[in-house]
Amino acid sequence: MNEQRSAPVPGGKAFRPKPRLPRGFKDRDEAELMAEARMLDTIRGVYASYGFQALETSAFEYADALGKFLPDSDRPNEGVFSLKDDDGQWLSLRYDLTAPLARHVAENFQNLPKPFRRYQVGTVWRNEKPGPGRFREFIQCDADTVGSAAPAADAELLMMCADCLESLGLKRGDYGILLNSRKLLDGVLEAAGVAADPVRRGIVLRALDKLERLGVDGVRALLGEGRRDESGDFTSGAGLNPEAISRVLGFAVPDQESAGDPESVLPRLARSVAGSTAGEAGAANLGEILRIVNTCGYGADRIRVDSGIVRGLDYYTGAVFEAQLTFPVTNDADEKVVFGSIGGGGRYDGLVARFTGAEVPATGISIGVSRLLSALKARAGAQAFAAAPLCVVLVLDKGAAAEAFRTAAELRAAGIRAEAYAGDGGMKAQLKYADKRCAAIAVIEGGDERARGEITLKDLNRGAELAKTAETRDAWLTARPAQQTVRRGELVACVRAMLDGGRTS
Repeated sequence: MNEQRSAPVPGGKAFRPKPRLPRGFKDRDEAELMAEARMLDTIRGVYASYGFQALETSAFEYADALGKFLPDSDRPNEGVFSLKDDDGQWLSLRYDLTAPLARHVAENFQNLPKPFRRYQVGTVWRNEKPGPGRFREFIQCDADTVGSAAPAADAELLMMCADCLESLGLKRGDYGILLNSRKLLDGVLEAAGVAADPVRRGIVLRALDKLERLGVDGVRALLGEGRRDESGDFTSGAGLNPEAISRVLGFAVPDQESAGDPESVLPRLARSVAGSTAGEAGAANLGEILRIVNTCGYGADRIRVDSGIVRGLDYYTGAVFEAQLTFPVTNDADEKVVFGSIGGGGRYDGLVARFTGAEVPATGISIGVSRLLSALKARAGAQAFAAAPLCVVLVLDKGAAAEAFRTAAELRAAGIRAEAYAGDGGMKAQLKYADKRCAAIAVIEGGDERARGEITLKDLNRGAELAKTAETRDAWLTARPAQQTVRRGELVACVRAMLDGGRTS
C-alpha cells in the first residue's frame, strides 16, 4: 500500500484537508442502513412476485444519453454530475433509473421479450440545490414495462405500488396513489395558449409539480413573471396572462365538490377538456385504468384521480401518478407536518425513440426509499428501525481471547448477532465500548467462570450509567439483579430468552 504524504505549502506547514461532507450528501449509520436493507428486500419481493425481472445498469452513462438535462454549454453539468473521459467524451452519473433503462432497451431491443418488464434498485445523483430532505445522492426502486401501450400496464404498476406500501406496514388511509394524465394537461395548455411552445409548456408543468411544496400562490407566481425564494434566488416564470393562469390553476386545484367525492373528479376533468383530442384521449385512458384497478379491488381509498398531479420531468406523455403519505410526522423543528410524496412515475412513450427513432411505449414507477424510510422512522421512532440486538463477548483474560471469539462464533451460528471485543482496553473500556455499540447483552467468561463450566450474561439496558460508575469487574457484576450465571451448555437458550425479555432462572 502506497503511503500518501501531506504536501508542503509555503511557510513549511503541511496541507491538511478539512474533514467536511459535501453539501447535499450524508453519511448513514448502521441502523439506517439495516432498516433500508429490510425495506429494499420487501420492495424487491413484491416486484418479483408480479413477474418483473431484476436489472442493474451502469452508474455512468454517456452524457448525450441523458438528453433533456444537458444545457447548451461546454460542460454539461446542469442537473447531473459530469466528467470528461480520456477519449474526450462526457460521462454523467445517472440522474434517474429511467434514462439508462431506455438506453438499455434501445441497445438490446432485438433480444428482449416484449413487453420487457424490469425492476431496479440503485443510487442516483442530482446536481441540484440541496435543501431539507433533498439530497444529491439517494436510492430509487423502479419498476417499468416497456413495449406495451395498454392501460393495464399502468394499472398494474399502481396496484403493485399499493402492495409495496402495505407490505411495509402502511394501512389504508396512511397513503394515497394519485393519478392524472399529461394528455389532459395538454388539453388545458392548448386552451391556455401554451401547448405549441415547448419552453413555456415545460415551465408550466414544472411549476404545477411544485404545487404541494409552494402552494397556490407560489405556483401562481411561477406561472406568471416568476418567483424569488427564501434564499433570494429568482426563478423565471412562464409569463402567462391572468386568464390563462386561472384556467391552469382551475384545472390543477381540486374544487370542493371533487375533494369530497373522488368519483366526480374524472367527469369534471373530462368536461374541462371537451373538444381537445389529446384531452379526451387522456380522460378515456384514465377511465380504463380506473376500471381495471377497481375490478381488482383497489378502490378510491388507495388509487384515485387527482388533477394536481403533474410530475416535473418533460418525458412523460400519458398517465402520471404519485404516491403520497397522508399521516402527520414531527419534523426537526418539532412541528407536525404531512410528509407527502414518496414516489411516482408515469408513461413515457417517446424516450426510447431518442435512440432508435421509433416510438416504443413504456410506463414506470419509482419509490423514493430514502424519503419513505425517513417518514416511517419519524412516525414509529428510531427504535423500530434499530439493528438486530447485539451481544458483546468480553475478553477479561487476554490469554483466553481465542475462547471469547469461539463463544461469539457459537452465538452467530445460532443466528444471534455477536462479536468478541477486539480492542486493547480493560474492563471499563470494554463496558464503554458495549454501551456505544448499544449492545443488549454482555457475555462474561472469565477464568473463574470457565473453571466452573459457567458463563455470565449481563443485561445492558442501563449500560451508559454502569459504564460511568463501575470501576472493577466485581462492582459491575453486582450492580444489578439483571444478571444471570448459567451453565455453559445453556448459553444459546439463555441468551435467546434474555433477548426475548424473559428470565432464564
